[in-house]
Amino acid sequence: MISSEQVQYFFTNSEDSICIISAAGVLLYSNPSAEKLFGISADENVKIWEAIPYVAGNDNLIQLFIDSILSKVMTHEAIVDYWNNAGEVRNLHVKMTHFSKDDQSVYLVVITDLTQLFKVNSALIRYTSPDIADYALMTQEGQKRGGQTKTVTILMSDLRGFTALGSKLTAEQLITVLNHYFEAMVAIIQEYKGTVIEFLGDGIFTVFGAPKDVKDHATLAVKCAAKMQAALKEVNEWNEQNGFPALEMGIGINTGEAVVGNIGSEKKMKYGCMGSTVNITGRVESLTVGGQVFITENTRNLITEELNVISERSFLPKGSPNELHYYEIGGIGDILIDDTSGNNIAWQDGYKEEVYLFYLLEEKTVGVVTHKGTMLKVSENGKYALLSSDTELVEKQNIMLRKGEERVYAKVIRQESDGYVICFTSIHQTDRK
Repeated sequence: MISSEQVQYFFTNSEDSICIISAAGVLLYSNPSAEKLFGISADENVKIWEAIPYVAGNDNLIQLFIDSILSKVMTHEAIVDYWNNAGEVRNLHVKMTHFSKDDQSVYLVVITDLTQLFKVNSALIRYTSPDIADYALMTQEGQKRGGQTKTVTILMSDLRGFTALGSKLTAEQLITVLNHYFEAMVAIIQEYKGTVIEFLGDGIFTVFGAPKDVKDHATLAVKCAAKMQAALKEVNEWNEQNGFPALEMGIGINTGEAVVGNIGSEKKMKYGCMGSTVNITGRVESLTVGGQVFITENTRNLITEELNVISERSFLPKGSPNELHYYEIGGIGDILIDDTSGNNIAWQDGYKEEVYLFYLLEEKTVGVVTHKGTMLKVSENGKYALLSSDTELVEKQNIMLRKGEERVYAKVIRQESDGYVICFTSIHQTDRK
């Protein structure tokens, strides 16, 4: 049996603010935490709402006490903001419980200050994502190292030519452009229930289906990608208004099993996602040019809405005996993507042929062998060109062209009878005229 002395000890030493008020709202008892929170004591014989500063931000807290007393509810609880006399805002969880004994009616009020928890949660959301924050704070697994194998859909996006673009901007300008871009893209990712694992420079690594289970995660990922490409138009309008260059983005999507969970040491962990499904997604994304969305066959087989497929291709993943099929999509449902296939190119009139030196790229490394080619024509929008060369090129080959001190990167789209159609993947306006 707990003695009255033990109860008193608990109340006195509790970090929660504990009050006992009469049926009329008069403060009968307040522990030290409550006296510190409200700046009063039970000796003052005041109603509890009279102890709260009358500022606009405290209306909800004052009304909570008044409504509970007048309606004589048995239990009432809520999370409300409280501005103290020092002008500081606190986030409080208030629970009121009604007791009646020997014709005496009182309320036990227990107030928990959640301000610090809210700050931690807010910081976690900004530095990770809402789903990862919930996973870390609200689940037992969130505090432990280890992972599990889950079927998920991975989306990887990357800006084309941003490294070259960065050399033309100051550090402050670069951060401004990236932050505005990320703000728009992350809002769309969260709309379609994706979880941002991390920002990879100018790229975004997103998983659908973890840490929370999500139904139709493949469909949601593809709809998200289509919406991201559509939203880039508005981002670029903002860039133009503020004197910044336009951005181009490629997106790759793949579905399969991946290991997800906490990775690291006991002192520092992060929520991660790894495995061949992730690696293949990165490989598929690297094949895109600005404006394109490529999805694998695994993802396509799980799509539950009408899918607009522009083309089908395949490549042999490193270490795999089988080719992997992937598809360029032009939209899903009522979300459309601008055609970036280069099948209907409007060429400039009167373009004067120019000779360029170029180098082949292997992954991110520029080769040392110099090749020569002639730029036969350039599209009106400056996105495509027709390059003639004795060097045999293959579809999706990345190249770097050089003329004097200028450098421009491009990807081979296809071969035609008089040369190779290439798509520029970095923005050098002087090279496109």
